[in-house]
Amino acid sequence: MSPEEIQALVDDATFDYTMGDADGAVAKLRRATEAAPDAFEPWHALAEIHFGRREFDAALSAAERGLQLRPDDLFINTTLSRIWMEKGDKAAAEKYGAKAKILSWKEQLREQS
Repeated sequence: MSPEEIQALVDDATFDYTMGDADGAVAKLRRATEAAPDAFEPWHALAEIHFGRREFDAALSAAERGLQLRPDDLFINTTLSRIWMEKGDKAAAEKYGAKAKILSWKEQLREQS
């Protein structure tokens, strides 16, 4: 699958989820992650949908894969912070929250330059 086809699946899955079809969204994202296991976007979307469904173990698994692909991504670190908070591990949540904050500051500094 091309990067454009992967992104189209992610976009379709996001739409499905917002329209109430979480199962359809997850199925599309699974197809995307199987076809392109090194594509960040489907892993992050999958983590967010599982989080929204309160499936925290599945969300964590997807988010950790996303983190492997983009360790300095602000949003995946934020997602991990939220997941760990819901799982009751405040220390892990704070670790990822702090990383997200640092990444946000770095982005702000780049924008000011």
